Amino acid sequence: MSEHNNYVAINKALWNAKTGFHVASEFYDVKGFKEGRNTLNEIELRLLGDVSGKSILHLQCHFGQDSISLARMGASVTGVDLSDNAIGAAKSLATELNADADFICCDIYDLPQHLDKQFDLVFTSYGTIGWLPDLDKWASIVNRYLKPGGKFVFVEFHPVVWMFDNDFSKITYRYSKSDPIVEMEKGTYADKSADMQATAISWNHGLAEVLGSLLRQGLTIRSFEEYDYSPYDCFNNTYEFEKGKFRIKTLDDLIPMVYSLSAVK
Repeated sequence: MSEHNNYVAINKALWNAKTGFHVASEFYDVKGFKEGRNTLNEIELRLLGDVSGKSILHLQCHFGQDSISLARMGASVTGVDLSDNAIGAAKSLATELNADADFICCDIYDLPQHLDKQFDLVFTSYGTIGWLPDLDKWASIVNRYLKPGGKFVFVEFHPVVWMFDNDFSKITYRYSKSDPIVEMEKGTYADKSADMQATAISWNHGLAEVLGSLLRQGLTIRSFEEYDYSPYDCFNNTYEFEKGKFRIKTLDDLIPMVYSLSAVK
């Protein structure tokens, strides 16, 4: 790949640096999670439905809170993430909480070298595909790991959000994919004052690219929704208009912030 051959190593270093701050942050509230808090949101819970007895592959799982939440709901879960620090934290949480969740550390494009089985559900959510340059390759991974009749559940921040600068004062980036976006990140969304800085390499993906990649794999899109809020307070200049629902002060409900889809193999 000509585009930043080393993007995997650079982003792995970024997420390894973030993980310690995230585990310690109020944003992720590990204490409340250990006491039983389910970290999944209404948007994805509605699409996932009853997961009891189901096998789930959770792509780009960070340090495993959503994976373990799914396991607590009765699923057998395999989580995958690029960051070895995140996977280490996920494994120790799963052990401590006696959760039916296994974790694999690898770039998801390399997953076929580490895992050979199919699942009832493949799930991925919030801030995942921006780290991936090639969505056709991503969709092929989703398709490969779904059983026939299996369901893919995906929730992601809306590409319109990523067009803005960090303060949402002006449009800075293209809506759809072009050259990689290389930035120096200071702090992290879960702890904006964190004493860390690291390079991040990301890509914007428009909705046609996302939907097209799944359709080209022969998946059937069963639902698609857009939402004018974020369930996470992870951006700058936000306000909470209902409990657990955040918008940008200057943009209010004018832009979509999240979308969700489900697809069947």
